[in-house]
Amino acid sequence: MSSISSPNVPEISWFGALCDDDYEFLGVPESNIPASWEHCRDIVQAADRGGFDNVLLPSGYQLGIDSTAFAAAIATHTEQINLLLAVRMGEMWLPQLARQLASIDQFSGGRLTINIISSDMPGQALDSAPRYQRTREWMQVLRKLLNRESIDFHGEYVDLELDPPRIGTTDGTCPPFYFGGFSPAAKDVAAAEADVFLTWPDTVASVADTVTEMNTLAREKYDRELLCGLRAHVIVRETEAEARAAAERLVSKLDVDAGETIRNKSLDTASAGVARQNELRDSSSDDGYVEENLWTGVGRARSGAGAAIVGDPDQVIAKLQAYQQAGVHAFILSGYPHEAECDLVAEHVLPNIDHAAIRPRYTA
Repeated sequence: MSSISSPNVPEISWFGALCDDDYEFLGVPESNIPASWEHCRDIVQAADRGGFDNVLLPSGYQLGIDSTAFAAAIATHTEQINLLLAVRMGEMWLPQLARQLASIDQFSGGRLTINIISSDMPGQALDSAPRYQRTREWMQVLRKLLNRESIDFHGEYVDLELDPPRIGTTDGTCPPFYFGGFSPAAKDVAAAEADVFLTWPDTVASVADTVTEMNTLAREKYDRELLCGLRAHVIVRETEAEARAAAERLVSKLDVDAGETIRNKSLDTASAGVARQNELRDSSSDDGYVEENLWTGVGRARSGAGAAIVGDPDQVIAKLQAYQQAGVHAFILSGYPHEAECDLVAEHVLPNIDHAAIRPRYTA
């Protein structure tokens, strides 16, 4: 069974734009907001001050700065916020990865959580089934190492016998694994090995169907409980008209070819999840809304999560609560520019909705 119990209130997280994904005008790079230590530090510290529960630190080879190195650094420059570190399975020798993660957890005082990534290695293409088998084995062994268990594992991709490293996490247990993927192989790995299954923005009804599917798969096939999370953008302003105007302004300078180039930079552009985001955008109205307060314009220049919750504070909160009613226990939100939108969400949304970290922050 999963060690993560179902919370009464959702976790609300922000996004650290480590992967060159910050703009004032979507698709128009600006010299003052590339992924850098200074810029990404400021975003994470704003989320920490603003009261967010967690912050996603994404990983990309061609894009931005290294997530693991950044997590080690920012751990000592934050006070309350958890750090959701994205780690690509297969990219690093497992025993060393376990030591790094345990060290970062100690640096942060027990605030580390882990976002498992299963996309191809840079310069390598691997079919979906073997790639997810590699991910499954890595997740199993990584969890054991972080739980301070000895390893005697002989799989297709991991062949390892050793004791855990001397250094462990602050509480001696593995932090929660967050994991997303939409192919059958990905969903099976999530049901078996993850603590939080992450889905991308979609209609409330579609998200509810995904939550039901994943809960059923985890419970019936693996006798586990699985939490579900939603990764989405947000644009909140004092009025709905202002929020919609901000959304239109965001894409007002976007060149179609530039948008396609940006979408194709990611290693996951051929995934089932990206295909669903494209389908959602294609089915939206002329102004980009696929249902009330859900705008697909972000996906015109972004691979991955391609829709935003747009509205006044009450509308944004109502949308989050509708997803919560659909079974979502965690939200990973973002907006452009990331620091400015972080402050707006912290001002208008967070004080008016109950929320708490899935992994309680460690206290000595």
